[in-house]
Parts: sequence; C-alpha cells; structure tokens
Amino acid sequence: MEVDCAGCAGCCIDWRPLATGDIDHERRGPYEPLDDEYNLVPLHREEIREFVDAGLADALVPRLFASEDGIDAGGVSMAAIDGRPAFFVGLRSVPKPVAPFGHDPTWLSSCVFLDPETLQCRIHDTERYPETCGTYPGENLVLDVETECERVESEHGGNRLLDDEPPAEATPNFGPAAVGETVFAHPDPDRIGDAVGRLRDGESTQRDRAEFVAVAAASSPGTLEIESSYYERTRERATSAESWVSSAIAEWRQRANADVADPGLGVTIEADRGAPPTPGWDTSR
Repeated sequence: MEVDCAGCAGCCIDWRPLATGDIDHERRGPYEPLDDEYNLVPLHREEIREFVDAGLADALVPRLFASEDGIDAGGVSMAAIDGRPAFFVGLRSVPKPVAPFGHDPTWLSSCVFLDPETLQCRIHDTERYPETCGTYPGENLVLDVETECERVESEHGGNRLLDDEPPAEATPNFGPAAVGETVFAHPDPDRIGDAVGRLRDGESTQRDRAEFVAVAAASSPGTLEIESSYYERTRERATSAESWVSSAIAEWRQRANADVADPGLGVTIEADRGAPPTPGWDTSR
C-alpha cells in the first residue's frame, strides 16, 4: 500500500464543506454515531492507557451510538452490549485554519494532533501514533470499501491511493473480539445520563470524557469486566489532565471563524505550548 498524503490530510479533517458531492463518513458497524465528527479513529485499549500515562487524556473523546432498540441513557436510545451503552474512544477534533487540496485556508474541524500549516500529524512516528492511522486505508482495502484517498481523488483530482495492496497488519477487528479492545461498554447508564446530551452536542466536559476513558482503560479484552481500582485511578488522572491540548483547543475555539484563517497560527497556539513539531514535506523529489 502506498499513499500520497502531501497537501491532503483528508482522513484528518472534516472536508465536507469543500465537497461538491455527498461524501460519507467512515463508518464501523451498523449504528449511527450520536456526534457529527468526521473520521473519528477508534483507539485500542492499550493505546488509551498510553495516552493517559503520557498525560494526554485530555486529547481523548468517546463516541456513542444511537439505536432504536437500544438502552436508554439520558433520554437517548443507545446501542448497547448486554444492557451497557457501547462506545469507542478516539481523538478530539477542533476547528483549525487549514488549506487542503490546494484550497485557500479555511476553518475546518481537524484532528487535535494535525499541524494546520504542514498538514502532518504531530504524533506520527511516535509511540502515540494510533495503529488504525498507521494502517489506513488498509482495512478499507481489505473490506473493499471506498477509501478517503479515493473520495479526495473524485472531488479534487490527483492521485492519492498509489498502491491498493493492503498491509498484512490491516486486520479488521469486529464482533466479540473487539469487546474490551476497541469497543467498550459502560456499566452504569444512569451515571452517564447527563453526559450523553453534551457529547451529542459537542459540549462535553473533561469530567464527562474522563468517565468513558477510565472505563475503556479499565476494561478487559473479550469481556465486560471493569477493574475497579484501575478505573478509579484513571478517572482521576484523566479528569485532571492538562496538557498543551486543552489550552490549544480552548484558543482554537475562541478564534474559529472570528479570525482570518491563517495556518501559521499553529505555531503560537500549539507549538509554543509544547506540541511536537512536524518535519514538513520533502519537496526535492
């Protein structure tokens, strides 16, 4: 598999406002997410734990799913596993000034780790880089599902998917094997009732997100068991996490659509707060 990502970041931004056609979300499973985030990447349990250990729990957000035949939580019928609301944990998004596909800079919802100037991931080639990101669009190719690369090609031209042979490690993880690994189940619907509406509306608090992060981190692969002491420790750490991410998100939201869309703002808003740098693109080839 080979892809050309320079000037693209189609899998890291919500570029629907730049599309003339109706582009679909990346979907995993039959249920509709409560939120409207585009391309949320589900993290593995061990990856979630590593983000927490690195003090980056404030970069994580849960995704829940609507289901007519689900369980009620906060007045919302949600997909569930054995009576427990099911969820993913992924990376937060925030409006950033970006210029993908040769467009003029504009404010688009982007992954919190995307450098708006280089359109590269700040945690690429680090221990934090999610496996799903590293193998994308491998799972799509295995399942014969349209990739984000091909959607970008259709809308904006050029060649992004240069080789469609999926890597060996791109193995879809569905069904019971995903429980406690990438799909988690919250043990108490009543405890998350108020948080559900805020998550749906994109107004979740850090305490809301920490509750789900802690449940996911304390889960056991293949079961619905939650290790209570690990949950308590993780919830406390996730609730108090205060990396560069939190303050950067706050400023991005304050500036979005009010300031001129200048990708160079990433220097003062992210890099100066401690965000890792990106190498830029090799233009010599």
